[in-house]
Amino acid sequence: MPSGCRISASGPNRWFLKLVLHVFPGAESSRSERACERASVRASQSQTDAAATKESLTLINNMTISIVCNIQLPSSSYYYSSTSSSSRCISTAPVPLSKRKPIQLPLYRTSAYLSDMDATSTPGLYPLHRCKTLHLVRHAQGIHNVAGEKDYAAYLSEDLFDAHLTPLGWQQVDNLRNHVQETGISKKIELVIVSPLLRTMQTAVGVFGGEGYKDGIVVPPLMVENVGESHRPEISSLNCPPFLAVELCREHLGVHPCDRRKSITEYRPVFPAIDFSLASSFCDQAIESNEDSLWEANIREKNEEVAVRGMKFLNWLWTRKEKEIAIVTHSSFLYHTLSAFGSDCHPSVKSEICKHFANCELRSVVIVDRSMMGSDPATTNYPGKIPSGPDLPSDVADEKLSEAGEGK
Repeated sequence: MPSGCRISASGPNRWFLKLVLHVFPGAESSRSERACERASVRASQSQTDAAATKESLTLINNMTISIVCNIQLPSSSYYYSSTSSSSRCISTAPVPLSKRKPIQLPLYRTSAYLSDMDATSTPGLYPLHRCKTLHLVRHAQGIHNVAGEKDYAAYLSEDLFDAHLTPLGWQQVDNLRNHVQETGISKKIELVIVSPLLRTMQTAVGVFGGEGYKDGIVVPPLMVENVGESHRPEISSLNCPPFLAVELCREHLGVHPCDRRKSITEYRPVFPAIDFSLASSFCDQAIESNEDSLWEANIREKNEEVAVRGMKFLNWLWTRKEKEIAIVTHSSFLYHTLSAFGSDCHPSVKSEICKHFANCELRSVVIVDRSMMGSDPATTNYPGKIPSGPDLPSDVADEKLSEAGEGK
């Protein structure tokens, strides 16, 4: 990117942001032609990867940083405009200082990388009703994790089909359950979404499930006794949020038998209170096939395809009314989905968002709806002027007085 793309925060313009668009990371050429040439080269990737990338970017547009700022340009400079489908390099001719006006750069709907510490420390502010809190959890240790640690080729073994938790994994579940109860998270969660594989469902019900039955109340259990060699008593569905199985948040699909699920017919009797129906008009999310129709023995899902699936899942979350949701899923799914985020943050924050999850690790994040995907009204806002009366702010009065003076 030309040196003019960097707008220094110094002198009287000390509040101006120093911006480098994320679509051109590391561009340091002093010539705009070179920058545009590199942009063109990057755009000429293979059609297969480009299609997946285009779909992924389309889906994350509404959940990435939107920046519209007034930036005063130097007398001769270059900047990148992202107002069209393809970024273009624009040169501005010298303008006399007396006629120079702030220029608004519409850097919206793009993933912007703020290269200055001053810029990355700028807080974000969003309406509360356009935010959701997600408690992301990777499943506890499974038998496939142990076997794969010793020999990666073990992941190809049918002995690991729909892997269950190890005894150590169940200890991890117990410790995380204690944590969510001690911190009060368990009381805030309105919905638990879980990948429909044995290890994730065992983790989900073990961490967020209810306590024992009380006062003779009879309800279906979340998990019956000793499912998947757990040697655990049944887990109650009393006093806990609803559980919903969703195909979109499954692990990397294909080749590895540990990532192939059993039929829904086999799951329902052992996880009676988990909802496998997902009555939804979004067919991609619904578990429409009793058998696992997504997993293929000879085709491993590409990383880009996992990321696209993850963004579809996050977009689908905006169709849900719940504001605080626990999601129990898998390492690769979380890693490739979250890697699309954080480029607008300080590198340490990006690292915190995108690093791999440990077994039974929980991270709480907030996602923001910038595109009106969600339709929930604000429940805490208050309109004011009840009863109605004059309330013209003094700064607005000053503006009107100034405009009236200019009109004479």
